[in-house]
Amino acid sequence: MHITVYSREEIEAIISNDKFPANTAVISFYDPAIKRIDKDYTHVDYSGVCDHVFYSELDDLDLEVLKDKGYTYDTYFSEADKIAEFVYHAYSSGMDIICQCEYGQSRSAGCAAAILEHFYHAGISVFADYRRYPNQVVYHKIFDALENYKKSASAQA
Repeated sequence: MHITVYSREEIEAIISNDKFPANTAVISFYDPAIKRIDKDYTHVDYSGVCDHVFYSELDDLDLEVLKDKGYTYDTYFSEADKIAEFVYHAYSSGMDIICQCEYGQSRSAGCAAAILEHFYHAGISVFADYRRYPNQVVYHKIFDALENYKKSASAQA
């Protein structure tokens, strides 16, 4: 499974140039804050190029500001378990995964790092990439959800 990180601008260029890779699933993060400013803002449109997309409307927040925004660690990013299930489905189907957010630096990078760490113990490669600033809360929430999904699947087998 190949994991890549893209910004909105990068993935929209790939889509418009008909270069979207086959056999690929997408985890697409988009910003509720931008929606409040621009009523026409929405997530990237993957219709017609990808049937396996998980959209997550998620503020890009660090641990230190969760409380200021009305969240706790447990209430922020409640979709992590569903993303773990989505990732395992893609993995078992032999699909690659694109992680995409507005700038391709934080939420998508944290997501990609968690997936890479869980399956290949290679999450550090995303943290070491100077173009990325992985959101550590997203990383930990997805990594923990993947670990729990694996344990749960093993217990059921």
